[in-house]
Amino acid sequence: MRTGPGVQYPVDWVYRRQNLPLEVIAEHRTWRKVRDWQGTQGWMHQSMLGGRRTFIVTGAVRTLRDEADARSTPMARAEPGVVGRLMECPKDSGWCKVEIDEFTGWLRRVDFWGTHPNELVE
Repeated sequence: MRTGPGVQYPVDWVYRRQNLPLEVIAEHRTWRKVRDWQGTQGWMHQSMLGGRRTFIVTGAVRTLRDEADARSTPMARAEPGVVGRLMECPKDSGWCKVEIDEFTGWLRRVDFWGTHPNELVE
């Protein structure tokens, strides 16, 4: 991550994990200004970013459920910092269907960072 949109700007941050979720907040030619789950902002070349939607578990240990219902069967527990793939987030729903390793299930939107509150993810 650089301080500006070009190789002439210094590197400000180096991410060492793949698939971390980043929000694109601005564009300049082939550069994207991004923000991470901790609020860190900077510029990355578009070739460093992927199109797959991911999320990161925040707060406490979270329960992955069989259905989008707090009373449904627990499938797995995810610790803070676990990264997974967003599969589906119905508009105006408090839940998203996610994939973490070999587990597919539902997490509450408030349990992770990676979507806007009422965003539709298909």
